[in-house]
Amino acid sequence: MTDRTDALLPGFAEGDLDTLKRLERLPFSKPHLRLLFMGGLGYTFDGMDAALIAFILAPAMKLWSLSTGQTGVLGSSLMIGYLVGAFTAGTLGDLIGRRKVMMYALFVYTFATLFAACSMNWQFLFWSRVVAGFGVGAESAIIAPFLSEFVQSKYRGRFIGSLSGFFSFGFVFAALLGYFIVPAFAQGWRIAQVITFLPIVMLLWWRRSLPESPRWLMQRGRSAEAALVVDQMESFYLKRGETLAPYQDVQIPAMGIRRTGNLYQNLAALWSKDLARTSLMLWILWMAITFSYYGFFTWIPTLLVKQGMTITKSFGYSLIIYLAQIPGYYSAAFLTERLDRKWTIVLYLLLGGVAAFFLSGARDAAAITMSGFCLSFFMNGTYAGIYAYTPELYPTSIRSTGTGVASSFGRVGGLAAPLIIGFTYARIGFVGVFTMTTCVLVLGALAVAILGMSTAGKSLEQIAAKE
Repeated sequence: MTDRTDALLPGFAEGDLDTLKRLERLPFSKPHLRLLFMGGLGYTFDGMDAALIAFILAPAMKLWSLSTGQTGVLGSSLMIGYLVGAFTAGTLGDLIGRRKVMMYALFVYTFATLFAACSMNWQFLFWSRVVAGFGVGAESAIIAPFLSEFVQSKYRGRFIGSLSGFFSFGFVFAALLGYFIVPAFAQGWRIAQVITFLPIVMLLWWRRSLPESPRWLMQRGRSAEAALVVDQMESFYLKRGETLAPYQDVQIPAMGIRRTGNLYQNLAALWSKDLARTSLMLWILWMAITFSYYGFFTWIPTLLVKQGMTITKSFGYSLIIYLAQIPGYYSAAFLTERLDRKWTIVLYLLLGGVAAFFLSGARDAAAITMSGFCLSFFMNGTYAGIYAYTPELYPTSIRSTGTGVASSFGRVGGLAAPLIIGFTYARIGFVGVFTMTTCVLVLGALAVAILGMSTAGKSLEQIAAKE
């Protein structure tokens, strides 16, 4: 262990290992909270934009006399953009930097949302939502790997789980817009999109001060810049008179540090001998949860209407279901350090499957709402685990690529879900939709239980070295 810890890989500066140790020993404090809120607010607006499509579908269907199939296509617009955006951001994040990709993604998403509000036909709305989805997917895929590289191992699971929890606030805000704004005005669906646009501009301005990831900077040979970022973080503690633990005692295995390759090399590395099992597991996991999640949340207001509720009443029940996301995310963020990411994900997927099974047999509004509340709770808790788990399983050199590609592949499930439900609801009905959801969630749980590895309490470099 000693010779591996003290050794340097070829091409790395003498101080890189010390910089990693200094970063790993920083206790959780205000600099991390600042990063949490900057990234978290992005997830809030991402979640708001993603959820808003569910409340746009019903008025759009009525306004343009859309068929169920056309409504399903419109519901999949976000996922089409999300798929391309997550892949693009993931691959570029390792090549040009996490921060730069995040800023560009937020810019694209911001103005596409405004254009969507001005749609004169459903086709224009569809393409505007595709572009907005590109920005949402790009930002969602880059934030977790970016911020995970700043946090000490013993806080990382809770930090990234709590970060992903900001999605839930976005879904709740979208539900509030859907309940109070969309049905209240003839052009309520346009007003709701303009409202989501305005605060994002302020976040774009605020994020200019974000530092680049020190771990990524070292991968690109920019060791002095990486050390400067850590210097700036340490200065907060020193100004407060706090004594930091000796960084020399921190164990960082040098074999976990690898140079970033080109695009082809990075993609090929995902299916190398060391990482093929991990990539297979993550791709199944992302597809299972994303299929279930977006199938449920995209269609739940419309399905409730088809069960006999008015649009306004269905939005009210949807709001209750969306509120379950908040405790779902944060309960899982708490458990990830105690049960480990792997087993927290397995537990929440299985309990989500149970909730989906009961939802398939629910007949009255109260039973549908209670089962939907539980399904929302456990699916969102699963996401808290996934956003913490996925970046950890890849080394820094391909962390962004691995996360982005897994997320992108998962969006195939999100893309397919509204289409499959839209075209098959008439044949399989309410019962069939949620029986299918149960099976998909159980499949995801089995993949993680059999193929996943434990990561709690380990530094990113220890995980990469498979210690």
